[in-house]
This record gives sequence, C-alpha cells and structure tokens, in this order.
Amino acid sequence: MRLLKRNLIVCWFGMFITSVGMSQLGPILPLYIKHLGVHSSALIDQFSGIAFGITFIISAVFSPIWGKAADKYGRKPMLLRASLGMAVVVCCMGFVQNVYELVGLRLLQGVITGYSTACTTLIATQTDKEHAGWALGTLSTASISGSLLGPMIGGFIGENFGLQNVFFITGAMLLITFITTALFVKESFTRQDKKVLRIKEIWSSIPDKDLTIIMTVTFFVITLALYSVEPIITVYITELSHNTSHVALLAGMAFSASGLASIIAAPRLGKISDKIGAQKVILVTLIVSGLLFIPQAFVKNPWQLMVLRFLLGLATAGLIPSVNTLIKRITPDALTGRVFGYTMSAAYLGTFAGSILGGQVAAYLGIRYVFFITSGLLLINAVWVYFKVYKRLSLKEVESV
Repeated sequence: MRLLKRNLIVCWFGMFITSVGMSQLGPILPLYIKHLGVHSSALIDQFSGIAFGITFIISAVFSPIWGKAADKYGRKPMLLRASLGMAVVVCCMGFVQNVYELVGLRLLQGVITGYSTACTTLIATQTDKEHAGWALGTLSTASISGSLLGPMIGGFIGENFGLQNVFFITGAMLLITFITTALFVKESFTRQDKKVLRIKEIWSSIPDKDLTIIMTVTFFVITLALYSVEPIITVYITELSHNTSHVALLAGMAFSASGLASIIAAPRLGKISDKIGAQKVILVTLIVSGLLFIPQAFVKNPWQLMVLRFLLGLATAGLIPSVNTLIKRITPDALTGRVFGYTMSAAYLGTFAGSILGGQVAAYLGIRYVFFITSGLLLINAVWVYFKVYKRLSLKEVESV
C-alpha cells in the first residue's frame, strides 16, 4: 500500500502536467500563430484548429501502440519516454519560426504521448480489487483537472510572462516530471505474455468483449461531453455578461469549475464505487450529468453557469474512475496496457469530437443547443448502460451471494 501511494502521488503530478501540456494551447494558439507571421483571420482560425486538433487525433492512433509497449517492456519505461519526449518537444515549440513547424511539433507531440495510459495501467495493476476505485478515482482527477485547467493556465502564463514562455515553463515542468518519475516510481515488472499477439488474438483474449466496447464508448461520450462546451464558452459568457472587460477570466473560471469539482469528488466517488459497485456509480452519474447540462442553456449570468459547471464536475468525477475500475476487473493483467490504450484513444477522439461538435452546433443551431444535444448523448448512454451493464452486473452480484 505504501508503494502504491508513492507511485500514485508521482503519477498524479505527471498526469496533471502532461494533461496541461496537451491542452494549454487553447487560448494562446491564435495569438501565437499571429506572432509567427499569419495575419489573415481566416488562416489563423484554420491553423489554430489544425494545430490544436492534430495532437489528439495522432494521440488516439498511437495510444494503443504505447499501451502494447507498456505490456511488453514495462510501464515505467513508457512514463520516462513520454515525459522526456514531451519536455523536449514542448520546449522546441517556443523556438519555431513559422506555423508549419508548430503544426509539425504538435503532430510529434501526439506521437510521443502515452504518459496517462502507462500511469493508469501501472496503478491498475498494482491495486487490489478493494481499493481500485479509490486509486483510479484519485488518478483520474489529474487528467481531468489538467485538461480543464490547462487553457486557463496557458492563458495566464501567456498574458503575464509572454507567449513563448508558455512552452518553456511547461517544458520545464515536464522535465521535472521525468526526473521525479525516474527517481520515485517503482515497478517490479514481469512480462506475462511472451508471444507477440495480433489485434485479433488480443480481442479473442478479452473475456467480456461487450462490456469492454460499452465502457470504451462511454469513455468517448464522457470526454465529448466535457469538451463540447470549450469552443463556445467564451462567446456564451460574452452573451451573459454585461462587463466585457473580464470575459476571458470569467470563461476560464466557468470552464475550470468542472476540473476543481472533479479534484474534490473523484476519490470519494471512487471509494463509493468500491463499496456499492462501479456500474451503479456509472449509471447514476451519467443520468445526473445529462440532466445538469439542460439548465446550463437557461442561465441568466456567468455565476449561475459556474455553479452548474461545478455541480457537473461533481457528477462527472465518478465516471472515468468507475469505467477504469470495470475495465481493470474484466481485463487480464497481461493485456491491461493495450486495453487502456484503446480507451485512452476513445478519450482523445472524444476531446477532438467534442470541440468540433460544440463549434458546429453553435454555428448552425445556436449555443443553447450544444447543451441540449450533449445532455441527450449522456442520457442515451445511460439507458444503454442500464440495460447492458447495470442490470447484468447487478444480477451477477445477486447470483453470487
């Protein structure tokens, strides 16, 4: 337990920093692209979308590859590779001379990522069944809060220290992550599967394929819901606020309220899932999250939105750790890295799809419909989970008594 807590602390810090590194470009990207010599508003928007989204798309492709490598060579080597690689790449972004170099480095950042996948696999394989929800719940707060607070952190550093220093400071933090990982993370790794398995062989080795698919799709829907509001939050705050001088600050606070709530609630909901069953927590939090999106469409001022976003964070905090707990339960240890790699791919795709969905829905239907559609997706997912996961696992629990 002592080893687990130490690894959990180091992994939490590393996941938070790498998540910030993935997401902090949001508010400063258009400004940095303009700084690099692009002055057309249309081209700035186009390059911003490409540079931001390409990292998540490429990460979705490579996440299963690094998950497989974690199962083959150990989780700690993957942590060291990802943290050092990202430190170098992010620092290099501060030295680029044109937008094409920036896009190329963002692509490379997507290739070398994989810290979160290796962390989740490491903690999942070192945790017993009784404490899995608590451990994975605590770990999930790092990724969620880092991703949600990243844009605000990037905006703050860019405004107060300069755009280039966003990359240098983040790169330095990633280097510290590499050093602390090298010194303090301990892993006794024994490769259980000596044979190189193909995708079909891996799939045939998974005992509960239906449940794995449902949890992967749920992971996608969760991240899509969290990020559907990102493209429109500043515009929405502008509509709600009568004081336009603090729109950027209010938007950052509204978006980050969910991250703060997740830090508070995720470990507690993880403990609850250990006691009552992860499937129950997933079902309840999906329903509550879906319902909480609806009133966000009817708020009258930014403060009401912040309160609802905070409550939403309390609800969604139980989703990712519970999904990870169920995946850990049904996946053999030898395949844990690969399966978590696939679910992390779903998360990256959800982040990208959420940003695209929010912007397109707001453009064609209006901002308020973003909340309605996101709510509908979560509630539909809840119905699917109820019939295919909750009833099935609850019946198994009754039969085993």
